[in-house]
Amino acid sequence: MKNLAARAGGWSARHRWWALAIWIAFVAGSVFIGRAVDTVDMKSYEDENGDSRQAEQIIYDAHFPEVASEMVLVQSGTRTVDDPAFRQTVTDLTTALQGTGQVEHLRTPYDKKPSPITPDKRTTLVTFDMKGKADTAADRVQPVLDAVARVQKAHSDIRVEEAGSASGDKLIGEAIDQDFVRAEQLSLPLTLGILLAAFGALLAALIPVALAMTAIFSATGLLALTSHLLHVDSATSNVMLLIGLAVGVDYSLFYIMREREERAKGRSKQRSIEIAAATSGRAILISGVTVIVAMAGMFFTGNGVFMGFAEGTILVVLTAMIGSLTVLPALLSLLGDKINARVIHGTVRVITRGRVTWPRILGVRGGEGRIWGAVLKPVLRYPVVAVVVATGLLLALAFPALSLKTGDPGIDDLQGNYAIADTFRRIDTAFPGGTGPAVVVIKAPDVTKVDLEPLKKAAFATGEMNEPFNVTINPDKTVATIDIGIKGSGIDETSKHAIHTLREQVIPQTLPGAHVTGQTAGSMDFNEQLNKSLPLVFGFVLLLAFLLLLASFRSLVVAIKAIVLNLLSVAAAYGVLVLIFQKGYGESLLGFTSTGTIIEWLPLFLFVILFGLSMDYHVFILSRIREAYDKGMSTEDAVSHGIRSTAAVVTSAALIMVAVFATFATLSLLSFMQMGLGLAAAILIDATIVRAVLLPATMKLLGDWNWYLPRWLGWLPQLNHGSDEPEPERVPALV
Repeated sequence: MKNLAARAGGWSARHRWWALAIWIAFVAGSVFIGRAVDTVDMKSYEDENGDSRQAEQIIYDAHFPEVASEMVLVQSGTRTVDDPAFRQTVTDLTTALQGTGQVEHLRTPYDKKPSPITPDKRTTLVTFDMKGKADTAADRVQPVLDAVARVQKAHSDIRVEEAGSASGDKLIGEAIDQDFVRAEQLSLPLTLGILLAAFGALLAALIPVALAMTAIFSATGLLALTSHLLHVDSATSNVMLLIGLAVGVDYSLFYIMREREERAKGRSKQRSIEIAAATSGRAILISGVTVIVAMAGMFFTGNGVFMGFAEGTILVVLTAMIGSLTVLPALLSLLGDKINARVIHGTVRVITRGRVTWPRILGVRGGEGRIWGAVLKPVLRYPVVAVVVATGLLLALAFPALSLKTGDPGIDDLQGNYAIADTFRRIDTAFPGGTGPAVVVIKAPDVTKVDLEPLKKAAFATGEMNEPFNVTINPDKTVATIDIGIKGSGIDETSKHAIHTLREQVIPQTLPGAHVTGQTAGSMDFNEQLNKSLPLVFGFVLLLAFLLLLASFRSLVVAIKAIVLNLLSVAAAYGVLVLIFQKGYGESLLGFTSTGTIIEWLPLFLFVILFGLSMDYHVFILSRIREAYDKGMSTEDAVSHGIRSTAAVVTSAALIMVAVFATFATLSLLSFMQMGLGLAAAILIDATIVRAVLLPATMKLLGDWNWYLPRWLGWLPQLNHGSDEPEPERVPALV
C-alpha cells in the first residue's frame, strides 16, 4: 500500500497538469452521468423486512391507485358532534373543502358511513382524498390548508386542524429540507474556520474543502449510476455529505500537514511531496480501505436503507481517498509555497523566510502540539495510572449503554414547534392506532369473493384491535388491503402484542397465507432482521479490520489493541447517547423531548461509521510511531514522537469532524440529532481519551511487545512506514 500511495503521489507531482485534468474530467463526467441517468430511489417495499416486505411487494405489484389521503381533526372541549354549533362547523368545513376543487371521497361524521368519532363524541375526523396524482398532491394542498385555516378562524371555540400525507409532505418536508440546507451551510464555514486556525493560510484551508466537495459531487454522480443496480434511500445523499466532508477534509489535512512539516525541516518541494506521499499517503490509503471495509458491513443487514448507505458512503470515501492521493500532490507541486499565503490586514503574504512558521492557535509549533505534549508527559511517566483512569472513564461512560433500548419514535421523530406534528399527535391520542393501523394483505384470483367478516370478528374479539376496518381493492381485483386499528401507541408493547396476535392467531384461523404490514409490523420486522444480522455485521467488520491492520503493521498486538480501543470508544458513545436521548439529561439545553428510546437503526449505523472513522486517527498515529521505530527509536521515544508530531493534525481533524457532525445535531429530526451528537461525542472521546491517553500508555507498558508477530505469520509483506531514501540535503530557504 505504501508503494502504491508513493507512486500515485510521485506521478501526480511530476505530471501535475495531467493529474488535475484527469480529476476535473472525472468530476465533470460523474456529475454529467448522474444528471443524465438520475438517482433511482428505493421501491416502497425495499426498506422493509420479513413478512412486511412480502406484503409491501404484493401491494406494489398490484398497482393500487396512489392516493394522498388527508384528515381534518374537529375537536371541542365541551360540545359533542350532536351539538348544532359542532354540526355547523363541520358543514362549513365541508363547504370550504369542496370549494377548493381539490378534494374527493369526502366523509363526515354525519354520513351514512360516518367518519371516526370518539366515544365521548367530542372529537371526530373529516376525511378526504386529494384529487389528481399523489406525487403532486403536496404541491396542490395549500388552498386546502388555507380553507381549513379560514374555518378555524370562523369557529375559534372548536379546534379545526388538518394533517395527512400531502400536508405532511409539504409542511414537514419543507421544514426538514430547510434544516438540511442550514446544516450544510453551517458546516462549511465551520470547517473552513478550523482549517484557517490549523494552517494559518488561506489556500491551505480552501484546498481540503474544495477537494472534499468535488469528491462529494463526483460520488453523488456515481451513486446515480450505481443506484440503477442497488436502489437507495433519499437520505443517502445527506449521509454522504456528512461522511464525505469529514473524511475528505481529514485526508487532505493529513497530507498537507506532513508536506508542510517536511518543508519546515528544509527539504525541497519535490522531496517533501515524496515523503508526504510515502507516509501520510500510505496512512490515508490504509485508513480509506478500512473505512470502506467497515461500511461494507452494512450490506450484510439485508435492509435496503443500510445497503444504500453502504453504497453511498463507500463511493464518497473512495473518491475522497483517490483525490487525496492524486490531486493533492499535483496541487502542492503546482502551488509550491504559495499554499502558505496568509491574509494579513487585507493583504496576502507568502512566507519565504527560511522555514515555514507554524500557526500557534491550536497550540502547534514545528508541527508538534504543545498542549498534547503536556498531556503526554505524565501519561508516559505513569502509564499504569493513565490506563486505569482512562479505561475507568470509558467504562463509566459506556455503562448506561447496558440499558440501551431501541424504538421507532413515529411522529415524535419531528422535534420543535411544528403545528402539523401536534395535530398528528392529537389524532393519534383520540384514535389510537388510527394513524398507523395494521395492514392485512391478501392475494386471490378474485378478492371480492373472499369473506372478510370472520377476520373482522376474530380481530375485534381479541380486544387488541378495533375500528377502523377499511378494505381497499386493486383495479384487477386480485389484491386487497385491510386496515385494522390496533390498540396502543403504535410503538409500545400493547401494539406489538396486537401484531403478534394478528399474525399468529387471527390470520391462520381466518385468512391463511395473508401477510401483515404497517408501521408497527414493519418496525418489528426490521428489529428482528437487525438482530439476526448483527453478529454477521460485527464479525465481518472486526475480522477484516483486524486482518488489514495486521498486514499493514505486521503486529498481532497492534491489530488486537486497535480493535479493543475502537470498541471502547464506540461503547462510550452509546452510553452518552443513552444518557442524553433515552434518559433525557440535557433535554432543555439541546431543545428536544426524549422518547425514552434510541432510533432503532442508529446503534448498528454508529458502530459501522465510527469504527471506520476512528481508524483515521489510529492509523495515522500508528504509522508515525512505526516510522520512528523503524528508524531506530525505542518504543517509548517513538510513541512520544508519534503522538507529538501528529497532535496538530489529530486535533484539527477531530475538531472538524466534531463540528460537522454537531451541525446535524441541530436538525429537527430526532433521528439525525441522535446521529449527529453520537458521532460528535464518539470522535471527541476517541481523539482525546483513547488516542492521547490510552494508546500511548498501553504502548509504553507493552514496550517491544507492541511489535510482536508470531513466526508463522512471518510471510506477511514487510512494509516500510517511512521513506526509502536517505535524508536529503537541507536547503537554505523556501523558494
